[in-house]
Amino acid sequence: MSAPAKLGVGVIGAHAWAESAHLPGYAAHDRVDLVAICDTVPERAQRLAERFGVRRVYTDHRDLLADSEVQMVDVCTPTETHLPLSLAAIAAGKHVLSEKPLAHDAADAFMAARKAREAGVRTKLGFTFRYSPAIRQIHRWIRDGTLGEIYHVHGLEQNSQFLDPHYPLRQVPSGADFAQLIPSSVVGYGSHLLDLVRWCAGEYRSVIGSMSNFVPRRVVRGYGEALQDIRVEDGTVALAEFESGAQGILQTSYVAVGNYPGVELRVYGSKGAAVARLVEENGVAETLRFATAEQVEFRDVALPESAYPPGTTLHTPWPELYYRNLVRHFVDEILDGTPEECTFYDGAKSQEVVNAIVQSATGRRWVDLPLYPEEHAESAAAL
Repeated sequence: MSAPAKLGVGVIGAHAWAESAHLPGYAAHDRVDLVAICDTVPERAQRLAERFGVRRVYTDHRDLLADSEVQMVDVCTPTETHLPLSLAAIAAGKHVLSEKPLAHDAADAFMAARKAREAGVRTKLGFTFRYSPAIRQIHRWIRDGTLGEIYHVHGLEQNSQFLDPHYPLRQVPSGADFAQLIPSSVVGYGSHLLDLVRWCAGEYRSVIGSMSNFVPRRVVRGYGEALQDIRVEDGTVALAEFESGAQGILQTSYVAVGNYPGVELRVYGSKGAAVARLVEENGVAETLRFATAEQVEFRDVALPESAYPPGTTLHTPWPELYYRNLVRHFVDEILDGTPEECTFYDGAKSQEVVNAIVQSATGRRWVDLPLYPEEHAESAAAL
């Protein structure tokens, strides 16, 4: 009997998120061959290679892309590099997973999605929270009619990580004008929530948003230890209308007190309602609650063991729990040819709504979607 097929994976980036989420996911999947890891700091890559059993170490991403045993590339690097590295992987004929956001401008993300389709390679965006067992159960309840017609979907994110102005703010775009309001939490965390809400309620029709700066002086990574005068957007709220007729609420914040990641999804329908809290508290990664029109008091829902990736439980740290699920889905999609989910097109559509909310807040008005209708038509035709 022949050995099961394995997917050769190459990881670009040996930073903390690769160590806590991406690499544990690959190492735990028996259909993955961890071929290579690449980082500009060789010691960093070597340490993770030894820890997770990666066979080769590179310091230049072009060498990794030229490795014939690498079939899929994982771009786990700083934000500004996601698009060029993903495009390079596509040009090399590799399937590619990129951390979000793929690009600051949705037009660039749609372009990358088109190039991947033309090259015949599969893509996935690192929307970690789509792969929460609780979120996936809510999605099933929506699709099988358990919740009925969907009326309201709320995506909320609490994170007091940057409430302390001395905690270094990361990922400020290079060359940013500190005197202008710089979109930040709506980009870093809003993209996750916008994707989750769209997954549940369908395509957006119109949004209106408000962006604020609550902590005007901060330490900024790369600018020393002194406080900087910087108007970074550290809190956004938005309303959304969907093509289905449903309504949505979004909140994303760097300064809302609560444990990281602090994501909460609430879905209210004609037959029932469900709330998933992706908040690691008291050693438990997430909670799921459910109510019906007949039994309006919310009750806890315990998911079966089959809802979790092999070797995990509710007590598994959330980065590993969710990324094991994400990796398992993407690897199986590639090897088995199963339907794609959470692709670069999904990332582009999320970024399109981020861009629309920024436009709305800047212009103090509703903004209709899609901003790029021709791209939506093309992505629909590709499915």
